[in-house]
Amino acid sequence: MFMLFFVLWVIFNGRISAEIAAIGVVIAVLLFCFICKFMDYSLKKEFNLYRNILRGASYLLLLLAEIIKANYSVICLILSPKYEIEPKLVKFRVDLKSDTLRAVLADSITLTPGTITVTLEGDEYLVHCLDKDLAEGMSDSEFVRRLKEFERGGKGEEDGTIL
Repeated sequence: MFMLFFVLWVIFNGRISAEIAAIGVVIAVLLFCFICKFMDYSLKKEFNLYRNILRGASYLLLLLAEIIKANYSVICLILSPKYEIEPKLVKFRVDLKSDTLRAVLADSITLTPGTITVTLEGDEYLVHCLDKDLAEGMSDSEFVRRLKEFERGGKGEEDGTIL
């Protein structure tokens, strides 16, 4: 929140100078102290927010890399004249407690070429894979590991929120 207050101060001023930055820091500190005292906010929540932003960026980079790899696999699968495509439905469970993270996993699977999340009911996923090779290791993929790490380390102590 401190950084948000400071950035808003600079944006509203329309320019930056040493004087504007110094006044912005003072105002941001005062506003941050106010919300800590009267709006149930803390430095711990602030640090969790920054840590979660870094974890989220890391997850997005992983998703992008997996999309690129899956694109290559699907192109090879489609263009290979000697390989017969064998679609497969895979059902698996993942013990993520957060509904949001379960939905993120389902969306990540769907965004990856060659796979589509058909249903998500509770913690059970049904995924259609273009080929049986794409179905391997779905329940213990890097997506699942990163989201479990996010869930373990990303919760606020006081209220259990993720972001």
